[in-house]
Amino acid sequence: MLVERISVRRVVGRFALAGLLALGLVVALTAWASRRVGTEQAIADAQRITWVSLRGIVEPVLDDALLTEDAEALERLDAAVRESVLGGSLVRVKLWSADGTVLYADEPRLIGQKFEIDDEALAVIAGGPPNAEVSDLSKPENQYEAETKLLEVYVGTTLPNGTPILFETYFRYSGVTDVGRRLWLEFAPIAIGALVVLQLIQLPLAWSMARRLDSSQTERERLLRHAIAASESERRRIASDLHDGVVQDLTGVSLRLAALGRGEQLAPRDALDASASIRASIKSLRSLLVEIYPPNLQEEGLESALGDLLGRLNGRGITTDLDVQLEDIALDPDTSALLYRTAQEALRNVVSHAHATRVRIELHLVGSDVHMTVDDDGRGFSTIDLSERSAEGHVGLRSLAHLANELGGSLTVRSSIDVGTNLVIQLPAPVRPPTTRNPRSDRTAGTVPT
Repeated sequence: MLVERISVRRVVGRFALAGLLALGLVVALTAWASRRVGTEQAIADAQRITWVSLRGIVEPVLDDALLTEDAEALERLDAAVRESVLGGSLVRVKLWSADGTVLYADEPRLIGQKFEIDDEALAVIAGGPPNAEVSDLSKPENQYEAETKLLEVYVGTTLPNGTPILFETYFRYSGVTDVGRRLWLEFAPIAIGALVVLQLIQLPLAWSMARRLDSSQTERERLLRHAIAASESERRRIASDLHDGVVQDLTGVSLRLAALGRGEQLAPRDALDASASIRASIKSLRSLLVEIYPPNLQEEGLESALGDLLGRLNGRGITTDLDVQLEDIALDPDTSALLYRTAQEALRNVVSHAHATRVRIELHLVGSDVHMTVDDDGRGFSTIDLSERSAEGHVGLRSLAHLANELGGSLTVRSSIDVGTNLVIQLPAPVRPPTTRNPRSDRTAGTVPT
């Protein structure tokens, strides 16, 4: 069964969609990270501004008289706060005593009021580090705040007489988020731009890979169809060979034996003919077995296997010749298998198309390469004939040429009408350690012992 076709557009579309999803994820993560980093940076900036404002502006004008709501002390402090502290995102300033009394606020209505003070503020008054948190605008001390969200910062200090007090500032929270937004706007174009460029670079590569996959699948399907057709054709050919050859010969022998069983006299010549017919049938059957189930080349040897292939042609009246000169080297399994398959395909074409009377196989070692030549004196073929056969699905030699190229070799076929065909395959000759020579490889080429 053929596999589902690969859609190049679908594959590239999925790749692009995956890229967009990845881009969206990166954008979301970058936005989240920028907001978090920006918030932390803005809070640290607010704490620094509060500390600097306290130490540089507020503390120099602090007066013990603030504890009694002295008007001059409050006026001096209010002037300094309004002139040098308030502004930008800093919108409110308060001074608290440890009992929760508001000693000073830029909102005069809060001065002198007493509110419940939380544990975090008390810890800062007691000498703890500065603290920052989002304001709870529902608390009574925040009743005059018009903003929807504020960030409040606490820093501890003392009056000149040593009384611990709390300095509190309020910042617009929008200023905090603005820092995160600025960070996002600074880094987002770089991050997103790099991902977009990467995606644009990868899309042509993905398209090219999908096209190659599609081409490879097309080639696999074509080879599969060829293999199916070749298998069916081979079964029909074997059936035809058995019917026209072995079956007919054995039928003739059975008729002679039946006549002998009826008491008829059998001429010596008929007995010899019957014996020869049986031997020829055995040779044909052995040749068919070789084609149906290829030999183990590592055990029997390539020369012996080639001899078996040629032996089948002898039964068809074709003169064969085998010349092997490999200088006692043992080829590796892949090389031997490809040489055998090439010879098998070439001889199959001789039987099916060439109508040759003579076939010769030469297997020689030339330098570091092994060359095999299959030469016949058949009717040959033209380029047009080869194209027609390829269109009909006969691509055996083309597939073998592709395999030869993968092993670093080549396969060439030369043919002319009424002259014959010459096939040459050249492969690098990697060798394996030689084994004991199989006695079968010493028999004469083109003959099969009975």
